[in-house]
Amino acid sequence: MTAAVRRLAPWIACASILFSVVAVVVGQLVPDPQLDPLNVTISEYAVSDRGGVTEVAMAVLGIGSLALLLGLRASGAPVRGWPERLLMVWSGALMVAAVIPTTPIGQDLDLAAQIHRYVSVAAFVSLPAAGALLVPRLGQDAAWKPVARAVEWVSLAGGFGLLAITYVALPGERVMIGLVERLLLGAEVALLAVLAGWLVRLAWQRGPSRKAINFPTYHRFIASRS
Repeated sequence: MTAAVRRLAPWIACASILFSVVAVVVGQLVPDPQLDPLNVTISEYAVSDRGGVTEVAMAVLGIGSLALLLGLRASGAPVRGWPERLLMVWSGALMVAAVIPTTPIGQDLDLAAQIHRYVSVAAFVSLPAAGALLVPRLGQDAAWKPVARAVEWVSLAGGFGLLAITYVALPGERVMIGLVERLLLGAEVALLAVLAGWLVRLAWQRGPSRKAINFPTYHRFIASRS
């Protein structure tokens, strides 16, 4: 089972990330053209697009993030403890936010919208925190050390994005909140992409190495049969 997870999870994670990015971009083009993406959040776009493209993208990204976590654990990546818990919070929060929408623009927040807001905050906070905790661990792991610096940079970008969206959402009176949120989400998806991409590379490298180890055994078997 672990071997199957090690082989399949990286590809599922990469496919989910790619699908989600494309679907979110499509979702931004479909709703009312009067909506300004610079000042309207992705959730507000989603509730205006009842085709559900954006919600599906969020759910798929949550599922893909769980696949990424399973792949990291199966490959022996140093994610145990808080990084693992925070990745689970990110994944679960995305799926809850996909199922429970916010209210349309201009309406008061009901209970469902408040739940959506809180789980969205949990998602935005948990992933950069997980990345920051992973950086020193990856730097000490020979297999993951090459991407430690990239994880550090995208986690730092996510941290700055959190500060920016906190300012914009509170004293900034939502000025350019749509742009800030999209930049933050871009940094967070980049973090997932770095981890998933490197996981695929490791899985690809380990596959041929196992074949190389077994190849002499195959030759000895053929010689014994002749």
